[in-house]
Amino acid sequence: MPELPEVETTFRAIEKFKGKTLLKIKINNRNLRWKVDKSIEIKAKNQKILDIKRRAKYIIIELKNAYLLMHLGMSGNLRIAKKNDNYFLKHDHIEFVFEKERIIYNDPRRFGSLHITKDIENHILIRNLGPEPLSRSFNSNYLFNLCFESKTNIKTLLMNQKNVVGIGNIYASETLFLAKIHPLKEANKINIDDCKLIVNSAKKVLKAAIKLGGTTLKDFYSADGNPGYFKIKLNVYGREDLKCNKCNSKIKKVNVNNRATFYCLICQS
Repeated sequence: MPELPEVETTFRAIEKFKGKTLLKIKINNRNLRWKVDKSIEIKAKNQKILDIKRRAKYIIIELKNAYLLMHLGMSGNLRIAKKNDNYFLKHDHIEFVFEKERIIYNDPRRFGSLHITKDIENHILIRNLGPEPLSRSFNSNYLFNLCFESKTNIKTLLMNQKNVVGIGNIYASETLFLAKIHPLKEANKINIDDCKLIVNSAKKVLKAAIKLGGTTLKDFYSADGNPGYFKIKLNVYGREDLKCNKCNSKIKKVNVNNRATFYCLICQS
């Protein structure tokens, strides 16, 4: 599924619509993860876009009197098309129509969602989210306090969006490899130096992924039509039984909370 770098890449591709007027939203299929509110077309019609931003894996579009909140789900993506282009793909569920262009939301599995709200900070999908991983709030002291009180493993802790947002399955594995921390290590056994390594590694991995456009897995493309290219830089994720890039031992795979987890038995302890 699209993770934080993919959503950030998508957000940057559509950021150019800030300041433009959203003429209308056309709903082709309301049956997403949550059924799209029937009032959304009326409330968003002819509204100027004041701002576009990302929070965790959500894209937030600020209008004059409301906010549009979008999640790409497991298989969703956005693409930009000319307004009068009749090219239509299966699973094109939502269209955001502007004077010259459209933003089209496509989602084969329909696990994404679109909401409208007047109070974005207290929206049920936003209000309990942890800090952004690239922000100053996500630091070694913050992580150490989380670890100190936790009985779960460090990978599960990092993937909990209430602790820190946007570190999904791919980037948790890559972060812990870079930090030389075993993904199954109990969080309460992580010391402050480990936390510094994890925080720095997470920021480094995410920045690199964003710079390269995200990770191409199956069908992810950013809104400008470019695929992600971070997959060529992956050290452990998806590399079961291949040689570690650092020590030449084999990469191992285990399931952690039903999620595939990859690590090097020698490099990570």
